[in-house]
Amino acid sequence: MPYFAAVFASTDEGWVATEADLTESEAPDDVTDLMREVALEAVGDPVLLLIEENDAWFAVVRLDGEEDPRIFVSDASAAQGSGLGGLLFELVTEGVEVKTDGDPAGDPTLLDDLGITPVKLLDLGERAVPTDALAEVAEGAGFTEELDSLRV
Repeated sequence: MPYFAAVFASTDEGWVATEADLTESEAPDDVTDLMREVALEAVGDPVLLLIEENDAWFAVVRLDGEEDPRIFVSDASAAQGSGLGGLLFELVTEGVEVKTDGDPAGDPTLLDDLGITPVKLLDLGERAVPTDALAEVAEGAGFTEELDSLRV
């Protein structure tokens, strides 16, 4: 299961980025614990986890302080068909209804305050390959250089 995952935390000096190894994650708390570890190095909110798998789907998980994580997945059917995607769906605190193949799931408003409107995020999920979609998310939020440094 080839995937890319990275955590980005907002600081006074910009964004701190680190690649995330999710292979040992067995429960949703493992994912949020990983995000909170990076958040300890940061001063403020938010902390974002960006994931793409097999060029089939991408996800954004957001933590703000001690709140429950919020998540957006570009293709719910594809994500639920993988172990990693299934784990992410457990992070969604309210039920996720998957209607048809290719439908997004989760909260498309989670990046609105970072310059990625719900319409834009839904559009990225529909038309962009995951690598390009995450690059646009990074550009809108202001951490393109940090994302690029992890993709080298």
